[in-house]
Amino acid sequence: MSSHNLSTILSRAGAFSVALLAPVMALAQEAAPAAAQAAAAAPVPDKADTAFMFIATLLVFFMLIPGLALFYGGLVRAKNMLSVLMQCTVIGAMMMLVWVAYGYSFTFGGSTSPYFGGFAKLFLWGVSVDSTAATFTDGVVIPEYLFMLFQMTFAALTPALIVGAFAERIRFSAVILFTLLWATFVYFPIAHMVWDDNGLIFKMGALDFAGGTVVHINAGVAGLIGAILVGKRTGYGKDMMAPHSMTLTLVGAAMLWFGWFGFNAGSNLEASGGAVLATVNTFVATAAAILAWSLVETFARGKASLLGAASGMVAGLVVVTPAAGSVGPMGAIVLGLLVSPICYVFIAVVKNKFGYDDTADVFGVHGVGGFVGALGTGIFTAPWLGGTGGEDFSIASQFAIQLTAVAITIAWCGIVSAILYKVVDLAVGLRVSVEAEREGLDLSAHGEAAYHA
Repeated sequence: MSSHNLSTILSRAGAFSVALLAPVMALAQEAAPAAAQAAAAAPVPDKADTAFMFIATLLVFFMLIPGLALFYGGLVRAKNMLSVLMQCTVIGAMMMLVWVAYGYSFTFGGSTSPYFGGFAKLFLWGVSVDSTAATFTDGVVIPEYLFMLFQMTFAALTPALIVGAFAERIRFSAVILFTLLWATFVYFPIAHMVWDDNGLIFKMGALDFAGGTVVHINAGVAGLIGAILVGKRTGYGKDMMAPHSMTLTLVGAAMLWFGWFGFNAGSNLEASGGAVLATVNTFVATAAAILAWSLVETFARGKASLLGAASGMVAGLVVVTPAAGSVGPMGAIVLGLLVSPICYVFIAVVKNKFGYDDTADVFGVHGVGGFVGALGTGIFTAPWLGGTGGEDFSIASQFAIQLTAVAITIAWCGIVSAILYKVVDLAVGLRVSVEAEREGLDLSAHGEAAYHA
């Protein structure tokens, strides 16, 4: 073969190769900018918001252990102090594992159901160090692990709130089993309905910034039903059942207040003006409620008590929780001034009239305070009252939405909780024996004593 013919063949082969590869090269050229654009569009977590949410998450955890544990522990008799600490500790630990196993998925699993988050994120499937949270705050990008942890602290705290209603007479096994069932069939569905953007109550337009319905009304209603079904403490109304340590109660309440800044400000999900507003409101509403409770006690019984001041502190924190991000500071103060006399009258009059034994007044403070806060949010969010509502905000319309959200929460929680108490009673029994109750749950249930002479 001549060199000329070889050259011609090679030339034609090269041209053919170029023609054959031309579409591939064109696709590659088109794909490269597309890939670059996709990479550029991938959300990147904001480091300041991430650091802020780390702190908020740890503050909410601090509310449970030691905050709530010491608050409730101080309110019971000395022989039951350790039992309350144990209940709060074990509930918190169990709920952390339940949350990562299926609670996060049932709440924020991406389902379009208005009642249920789905199974897509069971055992944190698809959650990684690179995934970001699909939060309900537009433009906020934080690691999904962090969003999951923040919500986990809420899920751990809320069931523990309930134990104050039936403290000093319930079986430890009953507390743990009820908590597991209640979280599964009450807390996770309500949290999905209120906080997931596909949720029933969220789509209604209800305002619940940090958990007035999800946490406080939910726990308060479950506590009331538990107090009734478990029954009164032996000797209730006859024996001395005063709190054994108001010192520990105030220490616990102060820890709750401190941790509540993570609870409320953290619910903004970013370090912005909204978080600062929630912080301001958490200060002033609580301060107003403390003063209001003390004044009511002074007029009603002639003396202001530390128990009343601690109760007012918690009531103020509860009432501002759903409103923290949408009302102005003056609105928060009004909510704090209103909640204390309402809760006080409910505890001093209504509770005594019906005669149920709510040991730590879980319903009287969390339930009633949650009602006042949820409904008050529908009023004080109005821009002409200093709130953050838009120009087309309607108090009548928003109040009706808030009332509907409260009614759904009460109905769901009330009915399902009553069923679950009955199931637990049949399975393990709700109540300890009279002998064990008189001895105290520290020794009878745990073989330990909180104090030694």
